[in-house]
Amino acid sequence: MLDHYHEMLDHAEWFRERNVVIIPHGSLVEYLGSDKFGALEVPTFGNRGILHWESSRARQRQWLESGGCTMPRVLEDPHDIDGPVIVKYAGAKGGRGYFIARDYRDFRRNVDIEEEFTIQEYVLGCRYYLHFFFDPTAEDGFQVQGRGKHAGKNLGRLELMSMDRRDESNVDEFYKLGSLRDLREMALEPSFVVTGNQPVVIRESLLPRAFEMAEGTVAASFELEENSRGMLGPFCLETIVTDQLEFKVFEISARIVAGSNPFVGGSPYSDINETRMSTGRRIARSIRKAADDNRLHDILS
Repeated sequence: MLDHYHEMLDHAEWFRERNVVIIPHGSLVEYLGSDKFGALEVPTFGNRGILHWESSRARQRQWLESGGCTMPRVLEDPHDIDGPVIVKYAGAKGGRGYFIARDYRDFRRNVDIEEEFTIQEYVLGCRYYLHFFFDPTAEDGFQVQGRGKHAGKNLGRLELMSMDRRDESNVDEFYKLGSLRDLREMALEPSFVVTGNQPVVIRESLLPRAFEMAEGTVAASFELEENSRGMLGPFCLETIVTDQLEFKVFEISARIVAGSNPFVGGSPYSDINETRMSTGRRIARSIRKAADDNRLHDILS
């Protein structure tokens, strides 16, 4: 047992001697830090280099838009706030610290100026978290088509594992207490701390667009840098669906993420591929198959 993620760096040899494979998740990346995580000399499932692109909202936007995703508008100057926006801090914080602002005064009252933040258009709609899995070793199923220098090549199989919504405290209960102005008169501010997840089945007519966005995101990941290994394993497109049935992608988690693994008994989507296939089991299956086929180098970094 370790007291802190940083202590993993002192046990790298111990891990290697026992054939450990690290499965990165939000807490590990956030508390160990991307630089120290990159220096951890232990085989890691997926492409740890892709987390460099996840860690910056500006780099995320470059990646997602190049993959064909539509994203909420970003404001560079807080003085330009003239309607509802949501202010988010960098890193995997489970929504902690996020806040809504209607004008510059709201922004100044709530912002932590010492943190890296993004001011994003507040899009009204349903928030759906789309959990996918990309397997570069599989030659069947829904194949991602390469772009650029990979044009004409099948890159691997894309699978939809699950979808969910998140319960956030306390914003999900605020509507019961009156308007935002009434709440602020009571010295109350909405917060977005994630407390749980609920499975979702989306309208079937939206599934083609969901796969189109995910395929574009994976294909674009191979073009981000020279000799990029691309997106490997589980990832999540965090979206809002408007009343015009349009997706707005506001974030990507390039790893296993809250919501994807709690479905230990599978989900209506992962059951299409194989009954009771959770994301955790799917990762284990991928590692075992790659080991049996002498292809661990294709899925580990």
